[in-house]
Amino acid sequence: MLSVGGLSRIFSLPIRGFCSAVIYRKSLPPVITSSPGNYLHRSGGGAHVSGVRFLSGGSSDAAGGWYSSLANSTPVHLCEQLLVSVQEASGLPWWFSICVATLSVRTLVTLPLAAYQLVVISKVEALQAEISELAKRLRYEVSVRAGERSWTERESRFQFKKNLRRIVSQLYVRDNCHPFKASLLVWVQLPLWISLSLALRNLSLDQSDLQGALAAGGALWFPDLTIPDSTWILPVCLGLTNLLIVEVFSLQRVAASRTQQLVLNTVRGFSLLMIPIAATVPSSMALYWFASSLVGFSHNLLLRSPSIRRLLQLSTPHSTSPYRDLLTAFFAKYRK
Repeated sequence: MLSVGGLSRIFSLPIRGFCSAVIYRKSLPPVITSSPGNYLHRSGGGAHVSGVRFLSGGSSDAAGGWYSSLANSTPVHLCEQLLVSVQEASGLPWWFSICVATLSVRTLVTLPLAAYQLVVISKVEALQAEISELAKRLRYEVSVRAGERSWTERESRFQFKKNLRRIVSQLYVRDNCHPFKASLLVWVQLPLWISLSLALRNLSLDQSDLQGALAAGGALWFPDLTIPDSTWILPVCLGLTNLLIVEVFSLQRVAASRTQQLVLNTVRGFSLLMIPIAATVPSSMALYWFASSLVGFSHNLLLRSPSIRRLLQLSTPHSTSPYRDLLTAFFAKYRK
């Protein structure tokens, strides 16, 4: 799932499950032949990824539709190159290499965006008191003007909302904190998650030159990364981790609105739905999803640190003992 950051406080919870059972579909895969190339480049209708050449599928791609096009897209091939490069450079087993690549990408790409998201949300929250005070003054001015111009109740309400939107927009511009900027994390993390998932799916196919290495690159109860985890341990761990992230996020709000509660329940259901989905995809993908969830959860906890919040110069008040408060709230909620 996507990490639970500041935007998640406005209903954008890290999305870790893109529920498409066709992710593991092996029909119409790209044809792969060996090639001496070590970097991704286009040549002769194909792409080279560290010794692996992906040829265009011709009519097969057309028959495969949008999914085949997505699985054979440039971002996915770039992610394949990244995964292969990390494994070759480190010499680590494939299962460990996937974890290292996940940690690296999330730390170097999504963690800074999550921190920026937190800064934007903090500024928006700090503006609420000023917006409330300006709204009171605006309501009075509109009522005076309504008496002078004989506005109806509907006209007065329209003028109030229009001017309040203008004032709020000006405040966002003044403090450089438009809420849409907080969604930047989602627009980067979701495509990245999909691309890495499909890259692992491609590398796990029978036609891949690396399929043999991945088949022997697992560990413990999942020795073969090209087949689903028959024990369901990885899928269950993924679902439980996602549920834990959702529950920790829910503790941030004392009284959630009906809409917020609906969103939380939807994400809870989505987290559970990811369990059977993860049980049908290659173990390499399930391992990546699980590792991504763990890293996202750790980043969420890191951004609660008082030292990090001081470093980011957040304007909203925060607890000096966030982790103890979190544990207290968690046990108070679930020991009832």
